[in-house]
Amino acid sequence: MVTAGARAPIGMFDSGLGGLTVARAVIDLLPHEDLVYFGDTARCPYGPRPADEVKGFALEIMDLLVAQDVKMLVVACNSAASTALEDAAGRYDVPIVSVIEPGVRAAVAATRNRKIGLIGTEATVSSKSYDRALDATRANATMVEQACPRFVEFVEQGDTTSDEAIEVAEEYLKPLIDAEVDTVILGCTHYPLLMGVIQIVMGEDVVLISSAEATATEVFTRLRTDGLLNDQEAPGTHRFIASSGEGTFGELGRRFLGPEFGAVEHHPWN
Repeated sequence: MVTAGARAPIGMFDSGLGGLTVARAVIDLLPHEDLVYFGDTARCPYGPRPADEVKGFALEIMDLLVAQDVKMLVVACNSAASTALEDAAGRYDVPIVSVIEPGVRAAVAATRNRKIGLIGTEATVSSKSYDRALDATRANATMVEQACPRFVEFVEQGDTTSDEAIEVAEEYLKPLIDAEVDTVILGCTHYPLLMGVIQIVMGEDVVLISSAEATATEVFTRLRTDGLLNDQEAPGTHRFIASSGEGTFGELGRRFLGPEFGAVEHHPWN
């Protein structure tokens, strides 16, 4: 029997476009689930901002999503997850899934030489949230971390293949190459959209871990455990909300997500 709560949508958010990689994975795995996605495009990027400011933004968005009766919150933004999860856990009565722990577990399973690289925003790297998640696995592995702040700018501009993007990646990723990591966590949901550039620079033998698929699996597991899976026969409906006008978010959203990306609702902050 499906409960009334199971008919509610999943709430998901990111600072901008990057979380659409997680949305894509969730839609593919759970095609009958409804989804409400919020992209905080007016305040993107989060990475260079102070942690307290990012936490405030994240809680503001989660308040908005919870007010729309979502049955789960998916924090599809590493910077937000790194700063706001502890506060969110005591603030809301719905299950919360972040992109951090699933990505770490996938990296631990993939690494062969126990040397894992992490690339992320300045906020994510400085928070040490991935270090704590790795420690919690008790895996015999080390992590080399590198902030790549310009990667978000490239993605938000729709540039995922240029020579300039490759040159910047070569500069950012050199410490990971020098450390001989064999697995790299893409610790920002924007970064999978630069997968080709990152793979070229790191080499084909290095495994790139996008937390999108692992996060989607975590969403399925939590919904099933809590009796919240929606077993309706019709495909789910999906809403997309942005804090700035549709603009690039709408154009690139259709490019990156595909036909499931519909009209963009506008929710400006005061």
